[in-house]
Amino acid sequence: TAIEDRAAQDELTPPRAAPAAKRQAVRQALAASLPRIERHHEMAATHCECGQALQRIGEEVSEQLDCVPAQFFVLRHIRGKYACACCQTIQAAPMPAQMIDKGIPAPGLLAQVVVAKHDDHLPLYRQTEIYARSGVHIPRSSMAQWVGICGVRLAPLAAALREFILGHDVVHADETPIKLLAPGKGKTSKAYVWVYRTTNFVARRAVFYDFSTGRGGENARRVLQGFGGTLVTDDFSGYHALQTQGVTAALCMAHARRKLFEAHQFNGSEIAGHAVALIARLYEIEREAREFEPKARRLWRQQHAKPVAEALHDWLSEQRAKLAKADVTAKAIDYSLSNWRGLTHYLDDGQVPIDNNAAENAVRPLAMTCS
Repeated sequence: TAIEDRAAQDELTPPRAAPAAKRQAVRQALAASLPRIERHHEMAATHCECGQALQRIGEEVSEQLDCVPAQFFVLRHIRGKYACACCQTIQAAPMPAQMIDKGIPAPGLLAQVVVAKHDDHLPLYRQTEIYARSGVHIPRSSMAQWVGICGVRLAPLAAALREFILGHDVVHADETPIKLLAPGKGKTSKAYVWVYRTTNFVARRAVFYDFSTGRGGENARRVLQGFGGTLVTDDFSGYHALQTQGVTAALCMAHARRKLFEAHQFNGSEIAGHAVALIARLYEIEREAREFEPKARRLWRQQHAKPVAEALHDWLSEQRAKLAKADVTAKAIDYSLSNWRGLTHYLDDGQVPIDNNAAENAVRPLAMTCS
């Protein structure tokens, strides 16, 4: 993971001089956009201990952040009714468009339930308990039905989101296993959620999730149909066939680094340790170019990162010849050398990131809450 990679990188970085005394954290001001509720407090005593009457000369203001639990309310639609004495007809003002026709949940409640389930990963049974504390009982079965209906209603929005992401030249992709509950059986089977994401280099970032019951490459091909840009992934074979439809493969340097670091941890391999240090240098160069425009970033990489990458390749090739095939360090080196073209594709394209951590970070909450 990205967090593990950063921690491992720190372990291999030479110690620096002791930092200056740690500054005391400064409390940030509360956002001006938040509504303010004022409570005035006055002294009970009107006279000083000496007997003189006190005079108000000003006030002191302090602010605290507060909140109230979710508040439910009943939204009443009152529609005027009109009659025509001539035609003997009665008409009423139309109801606003609803997500669920004649349903009890208003759009705000539907949004709360769906976001809590799919973004905050809060199961429906827990939502039932939370809402009950506010005096509202919503059966879990009802909320499940609402979620399903919202999924159908939001399908056009999901399709538009997919088209927006695939309209970019570079896209991240990753997948993670989740447990799928078989209705009525009380057992789970393995399913997968796939994530497709824009890079952090674009101004408008977006993420698209897709569900499948298997991990076959046809799932990625279905979603990426028509895409002909660069796809940033790990070395999962399910993505390989996409290259036949014009997709360029860019592989994740963090994966290569992780395997080398694990080899260094396993047996203290100096070969792997030196390789990890060189990759750490590539990341340092990348951080310096984070805010560059694509053309400037590519030029920076060619001038600074490419020589380091070439030195890394030479080191791995030279040391591999000294190792046995079954050696854990040899296997880590083999991964890097066999995927070298994809691992270093980012050097020739300023729009391509060095790793796939953005996609891993987007899919991690699902892996943690659905496993």
